[in-house]
Amino acid sequence: MNSDTCCLANNRIERFSVCTVSRKEADCYKWIKSEEAGCDLGESALKQWVKDHWWGFLRARWIEHLQGSCFWIELGEADFGLLLREFPDQRLLLNQIVSHLVNGKENLDIIHWAQKSQIAAEPVIHILERLDVNGHRLILEYDRGWTISATC
Repeated sequence: MNSDTCCLANNRIERFSVCTVSRKEADCYKWIKSEEAGCDLGESALKQWVKDHWWGFLRARWIEHLQGSCFWIELGEADFGLLLREFPDQRLLLNQIVSHLVNGKENLDIIHWAQKSQIAAEPVIHILERLDVNGHRLILEYDRGWTISATC
């Protein structure tokens, strides 16, 4: 089994590091871009990955964590599997909100969508507050050591 793949094996949850896996993704990106260019692009390719892909990469890992499909140590235990545990009476709304989040939407985008769709604001805001997308942003500070610091 590939240790970089998220999975649940024998009811044991494997734990992964956003920092470690993102570095591997960035290294792969650097290799591909360097091959295309015909020379080693070095740190500039790594910085480009951070610029172009970091936020989408982090959002996808956060959703995996919320779904309980992969435990990311930087995202903590309290929210692991949250989508399976909470809002049982609001599954349709929760799924719609998560779908928007998966597509890169932010809280304000989702609130606007709810207003246009004539969905009551209170349950939407309650779900968004519990998911707390803004409290789960990790800042990737690119340096030779690849520092990731939590802003929550």
